[in-house]
Amino acid sequence: MSQPTVPEQTDTPATALGPTALVLGALSAVGTWAYLFPWTVIAGGLAVTLGALGIHHARHGVGHLWTAAAGTTLGAMGFFGTATLLWAAS
Repeated sequence: MSQPTVPEQTDTPATALGPTALVLGALSAVGTWAYLFPWTVIAGGLAVTLGALGIHHARHGVGHLWTAAAGTTLGAMGFFGTATLLWAAS
């Protein structure tokens, strides 16, 4: 048994929160200008939520802070951009 049986700190699902938030945030921000309204609201909300969780875990040493922060920012831009466009249209 040369392999350690104890999981390392990088073996946690929390390391995927930042990249997932970044992808969803990019889809939300781009989708706002492509008029994909239902998907941008969902993707934006998920990006902000997962990005905030990613920032929390990154401050404790798990994951990358920049991907979580970028995902949160892009998700907020997509979410509020869509909300602004829908508010202006009504």
